[in-house]
Amino acid sequence: MFGPIDQFVARYIQLTPEELEIFHSLLQFRKVKKKSFLLKEGEICDYEAYILKGCVRTFYVDKQGVETNLTFAVEDWWVADISSFSEQQPSRQNIETLEDCELLTISYEDKNTLYQKVPKFEKLFRMLLQRTAGVMQQRIYASISQTAEERYLAFIEKYPAIVQRIPQHHIARYIGVSPEFLSKVRSTMYRKH
Repeated sequence: MFGPIDQFVARYIQLTPEELEIFHSLLQFRKVKKKSFLLKEGEICDYEAYILKGCVRTFYVDKQGVETNLTFAVEDWWVADISSFSEQQPSRQNIETLEDCELLTISYEDKNTLYQKVPKFEKLFRMLLQRTAGVMQQRIYASISQTAEERYLAFIEKYPAIVQRIPQHHIARYIGVSPEFLSKVRSTMYRKH
């Protein structure tokens, strides 16, 4: 069960067997059914989850009830509301499973224990946070400088394995267009090719 997360960690930091044992002892295995909420707006995100199996989306709902997808996460990715988790404040986001999932989670308290017992993990999570910030900057840039077609092409190029697993209406809400508009964009693209 720990093989995938151990390989993930090894890309960033080297751990002794004792340090790995401490890490494993702080993780909780969870099986979660498709269309389950890991987090709802207003709740405090009290754990971060590493995805062993499945697909998850993070989204928010505006005052008109329109959903906007912020991220998708699949195997070998982490998911959480970073702001809610680190500040222990109510979330403005929702996190929902799009498939049946198997997760390894670490609670807020256990992550702090991990930092105390194995300080190397601060480096790993700092690197992940920097990568997340970079991805978000790219999303902001794309939303103000690219057409819907360019955003769609960038999405399918960057996440080819995810495209087949996510309904088109979720992809539309990720790139910032209505599902109907995405259908028009896709049909125009296919006519060009």
